[in-house]
Amino acid sequence: MRVDLFDFELPPERIALRPASPRDSARMLVLDGEGTADRVVSDLPQQLRSGDMLVFNDTRVIPAQLEGMRGQARIGATLHKREGLRRWRAFIRNAKRLHEGDMIDFGAGVLATAGDRGEDGSFALDFAGDEPVEVLLERAGTMPLPPYIAGKRATDAQDREDYQTMFAREAGAVAAPTAALHFTPGLIAALNAAGIETATLTLHVGAGTFLPVKVDDTEAHKMHAEWGRIDAVTADRLNAVRARGGRLIAVGTTSLRLLESAAGEDGVIRPFEDDTAIFITPGYRFRAIDGLMTNFHLPRSTLFMLVSALMGRERMQAAYAHAIAEGYRFYSYGDASLLLPERTSK
Repeated sequence: MRVDLFDFELPPERIALRPASPRDSARMLVLDGEGTADRVVSDLPQQLRSGDMLVFNDTRVIPAQLEGMRGQARIGATLHKREGLRRWRAFIRNAKRLHEGDMIDFGAGVLATAGDRGEDGSFALDFAGDEPVEVLLERAGTMPLPPYIAGKRATDAQDREDYQTMFAREAGAVAAPTAALHFTPGLIAALNAAGIETATLTLHVGAGTFLPVKVDDTEAHKMHAEWGRIDAVTADRLNAVRARGGRLIAVGTTSLRLLESAAGEDGVIRPFEDDTAIFITPGYRFRAIDGLMTNFHLPRSTLFMLVSALMGRERMQAAYAHAIAEGYRFYSYGDASLLLPERTSK
């Protein structure tokens, strides 16, 4: 499909630079078989049904943004995927000044050697020493805010808390599963009281999620790979929900993409531990999920293509036009949408 079919105009002032406070006070645009409604996230228990299950990503964002020196050259690095015990793949700023074998000093005693350069322009970085890389990052790194936020303000101490979900346990992501930023312990308690279950899986979100689609046709776009895991106990719970007529609602596109990667043609979700580079565009047949809660995405992005696949491109274009006109806040720190397509028989 033509990538320009997924374009739209977004006024810069609609980009949220801080999250709503409290988190569940963010607005929520609900799209279902009955139409479109303006709600807030704390209304979620009334928008779902007893027996439904929300599926969260429990990845934890690491401070993966580094600033260092290679001799007299300033080098910026954003780690995006672990390749070994001490090796990470990183997108490099000022990459023309970096060559394989160069040593980068990131300060605070953190050193790394540049390895091979990938087809996407990223470098492998091999970290020196014996301390776990996560410890080194806590010393020298900052939170890797998305470029549309970092380009407007500096990262600060508040982002260490703001850019982390309440479910964050498994360290390894360099971008937050932002739909889950809206949840609070109080909201989870209200969902439980309404008979709505929760489950977690792990997908370590990479910085590639922010890469623009540079081709004219979706067929030519190469999706970034991310590592994910669904254990056998969780897979059994997920399948049991659907077997008794409940709906699986993915919280975030990361949860959705992992669930779809783990599902067979029969819709059964199987244990999964591997990389996934699934690219969902209109025409895709969803096998694992019955709905999605997600934030508002960039124009021409793979994520806007995904929601268009779920709800229809024209409907999502109309929904985003409504959200822009009504002052919804966009992107990682912005408001939410709840997408509930009409259920079809399997």
